[in-house]
Amino acid sequence: MPLFSGIVRKARNLASNFQRRREYCSTVTNRRNLYSRISPLGAPSVNVVPVLENWVQEGNAVDGIHLYRIIKILRSRNRFTQALQVSEWMSSKGLCPISPRDQAVQLDLIGRVRGVDSAERYFQNLSDADKTGKVHGALLNCYVREGLVDKSLSQMQKMKDMDFVSSLNYNNIMRLYIQTQQLENVPGVLALMKEDGVSPDMFSYRICINSYVARSDLVNVEKLLEEMEKKPHIDTDWITYSMVANFYIKAGLKEKAQVCLKKCEDKADKRNAIAYNHLISHYAGLGRKKAMMRLWKEQKANCKKQLNREYITMLGCLVKMGDLDEAGKVLDEWELSGNTYDFRVPNILLIGYSQRGLIEKAETLLRSMVEKGKTPTPNSWAIIASGYVAKENMEKAFQCMKEAAVVQAENKGWRPKVDVISSILSWAANNKDVSEVENLVSSLKTVVSMNRDMYLALVKVNVRCGREIDGILKSMEADNIELDDEIREFLNSSL
Repeated sequence: MPLFSGIVRKARNLASNFQRRREYCSTVTNRRNLYSRISPLGAPSVNVVPVLENWVQEGNAVDGIHLYRIIKILRSRNRFTQALQVSEWMSSKGLCPISPRDQAVQLDLIGRVRGVDSAERYFQNLSDADKTGKVHGALLNCYVREGLVDKSLSQMQKMKDMDFVSSLNYNNIMRLYIQTQQLENVPGVLALMKEDGVSPDMFSYRICINSYVARSDLVNVEKLLEEMEKKPHIDTDWITYSMVANFYIKAGLKEKAQVCLKKCEDKADKRNAIAYNHLISHYAGLGRKKAMMRLWKEQKANCKKQLNREYITMLGCLVKMGDLDEAGKVLDEWELSGNTYDFRVPNILLIGYSQRGLIEKAETLLRSMVEKGKTPTPNSWAIIASGYVAKENMEKAFQCMKEAAVVQAENKGWRPKVDVISSILSWAANNKDVSEVENLVSSLKTVVSMNRDMYLALVKVNVRCGREIDGILKSMEADNIELDDEIREFLNSSL
């Protein structure tokens, strides 16, 4: 999960790496196996069917097991459209037998890519013999994913009548109630599951515990966790303990949280970087820096490589605790790691400096990266601009926002904070010339819609410089932005 909501998710370096992968695709026809030809075609708009056709035309063999593995990998990477293309190609060619599992997967993919109506049509066109428990379960999953309560419950009842239900299906209904904010119904599903003679699995307990956590029901969280721990067929996993520990931390129950975290550590695979990230975050929530640093050291020793994700977690925790010196050391480690230069990583320290009034230090850090040939994201500059606004150094804030505008064309997902933009434009209207204000507004309107503050800045700077504003007022009218009292008063005072 993101540590700071203002950090953009796509850095320029990631985009350039993607471009290199796409250029690499020109050589895919030389690959030795089918997946190695499909793998580089990461853009959802790329149709993989020609690759499949070429593979067969070259005289290569295909089999259901290999194709299913490809579909499984594509699904795990959220490449659902391409996974569906492979699945439908496999079905249409008749090159290998289609199993109930294959049909269930195809139905699920149709639901994801084309919607529930298409999934229903696919289901209805199957023969009765092909409408197996797996296929019925896939249709239920489509309904649950879309939050369709009535259809989900109706489908679940049909499956019960046909003796098709399993713990997975009950778990889906519990997820449905969580998804639709009907948390009070979740425990009833677990109870019904037991009554129907279906043994709850680890996920059943975890989902129900999560529903109690969401309702701040401490008594039932502990009661159900204890029941789960006593089940001989269930090995309570680190994820469950992490979830409960987080609940204790938020409730201020530090001692209980530490007991839970000890169990979490004992259960976690020492090579699981994600488990370390959770543990480090929880200990940060308890203010236990020593435990954090111990786990960070263990993570580096036990895991093959620290991804940017790990550095983001550690930096976020150190910044949260106010230890900016240690955060600086971790950032230095990251720069030497050889990882992709993702500006989400240094942005965390930039935010830390900015929040504590060390904005000059933040700018020095960012400019040092520029000197190394790195191109920051617009959000990196916007962080600095926001810090200067807070210190009322508007000249600096304006210059940094100009820097952000320069690089925003390559970062379409950037959305600057409205209050920061408004403050900068308000100052610029009284202190900068027309061209500078117009250029900044022109850049900003590619990422945010023209608003009242942007027009007000244009009106003020043009009036101050003795220029006509009829065109600006007409544009305001076209954009349905009314002349409010402040603008009218300004115009009247300028006559």
